[in-house]
Amino acid sequence: MKQILLYTREPMDSAVYDAKLAYSMHIAVKDGDEATPLNHNSGVFFAKAFENPDGSLTAKSLKNPRAGRMSDGSYLIRADRTEADGSGNCGTLWARTDDFLWYEEIGNCDGADEDALSDVVEIPDEVYERLVNTLTTPHNVAMELPEEVTASSKEELREIRAKAVYSDGSTDMKRVDWDLDGVDFSRKGEYEISGKVHQDHFEFPIAVNRADPCVTYWDGHYYFIATNDADGNHTLYIRKAESIPGLVTAEEVLLLDSETYEGIGGLLWAPEFHEIKGRLYIFHACTPGEFFREESHVMELRAGGDPMNRNDWSRPKRVTKADGSDLAEAGKEITLDMTEFEWEGKYYVAWSQRQFLPKDLGAWLYFAELDPDEPTRLLSEPVIISKPDYGWANNHTFVDEGPFALNSGDKLWLTFSSAAVDSTYVVSALVLDKGKNPLEPGSWKKMNYPLLTSRSVPGEFGTGHNAYVRDKDGKVFNTYHARPGIDAPRSSGIRRVHFNIYGEPVLDMTEELDVKPDLMCVKTKLVIR
Repeated sequence: MKQILLYTREPMDSAVYDAKLAYSMHIAVKDGDEATPLNHNSGVFFAKAFENPDGSLTAKSLKNPRAGRMSDGSYLIRADRTEADGSGNCGTLWARTDDFLWYEEIGNCDGADEDALSDVVEIPDEVYERLVNTLTTPHNVAMELPEEVTASSKEELREIRAKAVYSDGSTDMKRVDWDLDGVDFSRKGEYEISGKVHQDHFEFPIAVNRADPCVTYWDGHYYFIATNDADGNHTLYIRKAESIPGLVTAEEVLLLDSETYEGIGGLLWAPEFHEIKGRLYIFHACTPGEFFREESHVMELRAGGDPMNRNDWSRPKRVTKADGSDLAEAGKEITLDMTEFEWEGKYYVAWSQRQFLPKDLGAWLYFAELDPDEPTRLLSEPVIISKPDYGWANNHTFVDEGPFALNSGDKLWLTFSSAAVDSTYVVSALVLDKGKNPLEPGSWKKMNYPLLTSRSVPGEFGTGHNAYVRDKDGKVFNTYHARPGIDAPRSSGIRRVHFNIYGEPVLDMTEELDVKPDLMCVKTKLVIR
């Protein structure tokens, strides 16, 4: 049996670690008198907000978490529920967990032996291993390559991969950039060859004042688009390159501005590329003028068109419900950050929607089936799949937004961003198992803690609004924005997505953790027959 310590932290500056973040259950692993924090010393279990009769939320926090093992092997958690700032007594919070990763609040727990609960909890080795592997960023511990390889050309050799092994037992196959001086593929023989494990390098930020970035691969090239913070969100620019690294220095070309079309004004937000049945689209939000009329729109690239030519894109068209009615009531509600994906043979969209009048309810995530033959029209009634009910989601403001789908095979990860778009912006996820109906809100399993925060990668604050793209080698890359300082502008970054030993996405693996510099150089015997 292993031991873990449950605790809360003291708040710091509001821009760094606010009360809503500090007053949550944190976990450290104990080794004698030493305790090592997990999850970058960030909270893992947060109290849910109370939902009011008018639909608004009242944020809550927790203190004094304790836990104990139940007869069925699960764990009972007890904490003092407080107001959001940690003050007051709002009753007792009870929850259950099997693994200290997924939690369920259970209301009252009459008859529980509170004296048997402690802030130091013994857990079985297998629970401990899963907890540590999940809440610690994996790092490269070994690089494996056959002692001898056979190839008759550079192209064949290029297909031979080195296996990167990570601290949690997961692996990733890496291309190798070989030094082939002196190798003659036209002659049979044996050669001792060396090379370096290939790793694309992305210095953060890759683009200043570019938020909500999205990259796609289309017709042999990669394209980059993002919200333009430099001019108050009045233009969208696009880049093109033969590789993802090439996008960093590629020329920007104006695609859309707030002057071209009547009714398509400022606040051009969160553009995303999506391919639907062989056609390329851009989903984005815009307004005729005022903020309170921001709505989701779609642009279509004409058949055979050039994505870099703005004249090859259709006029943005507003997304509607199945009957053609408005998605939201203009002037009272806004819609934005609409994303599209295919799942089990059907097409879906998720987006953020916020009611401001008669009362601001915060931004919620909505979901619906989409007509792939008319991608501006829904096929089903929208359903709500997430509200900003945890402290990390309602920190400074109540917001869930920026959803984007990542298909890992048997599961769909719908990552999304929450809280104010400041230095405390975060990324979390909803998870859908294959075979479950995504139009049933209960099919989605929501994480209780963020996957990515300002504490995940040093020097990157307010990380969020991300999107995913696969390169030609099948690697998944996360495009995101963050701030290179607490008060710095939102700026774009790119990082490889790793999948841990359990098949779960890891968004905070830096290049140094991905490939240990000392393990980058490899060698083998090349046999040419």
